[in-house]
Amino acid sequence: MQVTRLNDITIHYRLIGAVAEKPVLVFINSLGTDFRIWGDVAACLSDQYAILLYDKRGHGLSDIGQVPYAIEDLATDLAGLLDLLAVKSAIICGLSVGGLIAQSLYQRRPDLVRALVLADTAHKIGTAEMWAARIAAIEAHGIEAVADAVLERWFTPAFRRPENVAFACYRNMLIRQPVPGYVGTCAAIRDADYTEAARRIAVPVLCLVGDQDGSTPPDLVRSTAGLIPGARFEVIRDAGHIPCVEQPEALTRALLSFFKSPETNR
Repeated sequence: MQVTRLNDITIHYRLIGAVAEKPVLVFINSLGTDFRIWGDVAACLSDQYAILLYDKRGHGLSDIGQVPYAIEDLATDLAGLLDLLAVKSAIICGLSVGGLIAQSLYQRRPDLVRALVLADTAHKIGTAEMWAARIAAIEAHGIEAVADAVLERWFTPAFRRPENVAFACYRNMLIRQPVPGYVGTCAAIRDADYTEAARRIAVPVLCLVGDQDGSTPPDLVRSTAGLIPGARFEVIRDAGHIPCVEQPEALTRALLSFFKSPETNR
């Protein structure tokens, strides 16, 4: 287990490979998950890249810290982890809220960012009213009260079939996240708006989305790509909000195409 103390919290992470010997990929997980969602993708890429996975505060084995959060708090944690590990310039891949964190990291510490992958995310996600309703429901009844509705947006019907034991495990992952950390992150998403910041991104960007994403639908992700100068946009077929779980091979192919493109390797 790899852990460190940053900004008064303990962060759980996993570094695969040597950052001095290979290009570095950083994967940021979504709301209600931990870094295990990236396992299959990391396994496909670890021969060519050094890979950093971590549990953002309030999730997985990392501390909760003081809540509620701002996206900038979560980006500061990541910047501190990258500095600690002597990562100078990395490809940052953020899923959902992870994509907001990636955008904030670029805004605050562009020296750390070589390129961005914004997966199933947007410049702004949801409305204040929507997030207020979710926070109230979870504070009153726990994450399990909203779990089925969340999972319908996360995964396709084919993945949610009863005989799929993996689906049961991802449901467990969701409902076992700490309530304060989940709610604190909901507040961070509620308050985040990177619409204007997106227009100023000047590194290569890939925006991708599952074709059946119910949380950040393809049209929303496409609109985010339209804000960013030169951004690519790609749809992953037969996937919901978490393509790295449902379609890891298709996602890996899209990532490798982007990583090896001339614009990313300038």
